[in-house]
Amino acid sequence: MVNRQTGRNPYSKQMDMTSYMRKVQKERAEQNKFYRILTLMTIVFLGVLLSLFIFADNEHFLESHFGKNSIITKLFQKLSRGNANKSDADFNLPFGPRRQNILFLGVDDSKNLKDPWTGTRTDTILLMNVDPRTKSINAISIPRDSKVYLPHDNGVNKINAAHAIGGVDMTIETIEDTFGVKVDRYIMVHDLAVEKIVDAMNGIDIYVEKPMHYNDYSGNLHINFDRGNHHLSGLQAVEYLRFRHDALGDIGRTQRQQWFMRGLLTSLQSPKTITKIPDIISISKKYIKTDMSLYELSQYAALARHIDMDKIEIATLPGGPSSRGHISYWILDPEKTQQTINRLIYRQQPQIDPNTPYTGSVMYSQSRSSDAQAMISQLRTAGISVKCTGHINRIHSQFMAHSDKVTNQYYNWLRKKVPSTDRLQFVYDPLDYYCPGTDFTIVLTGTK
Repeated sequence: MVNRQTGRNPYSKQMDMTSYMRKVQKERAEQNKFYRILTLMTIVFLGVLLSLFIFADNEHFLESHFGKNSIITKLFQKLSRGNANKSDADFNLPFGPRRQNILFLGVDDSKNLKDPWTGTRTDTILLMNVDPRTKSINAISIPRDSKVYLPHDNGVNKINAAHAIGGVDMTIETIEDTFGVKVDRYIMVHDLAVEKIVDAMNGIDIYVEKPMHYNDYSGNLHINFDRGNHHLSGLQAVEYLRFRHDALGDIGRTQRQQWFMRGLLTSLQSPKTITKIPDIISISKKYIKTDMSLYELSQYAALARHIDMDKIEIATLPGGPSSRGHISYWILDPEKTQQTINRLIYRQQPQIDPNTPYTGSVMYSQSRSSDAQAMISQLRTAGISVKCTGHINRIHSQFMAHSDKVTNQYYNWLRKKVPSTDRLQFVYDPLDYYCPGTDFTIVLTGTK
């Protein structure tokens, strides 16, 4: 994790200001000259590339200019034919099968209807690593109150202030500098986008884990949910995502965002929803801001149909709450945060000795006591040491991995040995505060 302690000028205080400014102006002039040359070269290259794509269908043109068996001729003939001869022709990422980091941002409500983006803070910050080859997604929720250093001498602040100060560019730069990752694309949504998309999908099924009742008349926010299964409309989905008035505060809200994303992906895989994809994409023109083309968005929407829900791994950046005066921060744990990024973004996994023993814990709600006892017995039969058990009041049933050796592959093995562990939300949580020293925790609540 990049450690940015202060925003001090990197030059010594003794440096003469006049010579310093002269040096900066010279460096900028050299950089501008380099960028002009680079831009010209890029334009020429893209022009040549575009011309080749235009004539790619003309085999005579390609063969006469590059040769019948040349690499360029074969490449562009293949591109022009696309996936016509393949059985799975409905998904082909525009830039090949490499993994990409997609930054998903949700902004708070803006009173400016003409410009819903400027000056808004990011209530939701989700960094997703998408792997088209394995059709899997890893996602990290970054708590909006995370204490970070903002670039360009903007000092220490909450990470969600980056967008209010410098827009999406500063948000991306803050994330890249703080966590040492590269953001390939971003998608920023307004509350109205969530509302319109859910309505276009004819609602979404969500298990509301606790009674949620809150009224903010000045903010026109009215939340009234009882515990249990709900089919939420677009407006109700926004209310569910905005609720934060419980003991967990923003962390509970972050967990609900993760669960909502899982429910959204599940709905996108429904045959009834597939016909709605054009409507969903059209909503992006007004309520979604992104650096993706409509073609790219449609390709990612198509990928969502093929995502294996059992290959989704999520995490919230670990840390703890802290107050400085009247300001409340989420203080990130540097070591655990780096472990989380290495695992979910860089997908680093250690070599595991197959003979390594595993330890676990089982936490459960009162309504799942009998299920929990049966699971504990099955886990021990499978050779797993169950160190801790007990009652818990959590949001959803989850499989929580605490150590690096608990991978998705291990979870798939465990599901075969202990079928009752199937279809749990896979979460990476290196803090392991339920039962220290265990490799994983299984949480059983009122819903799977």
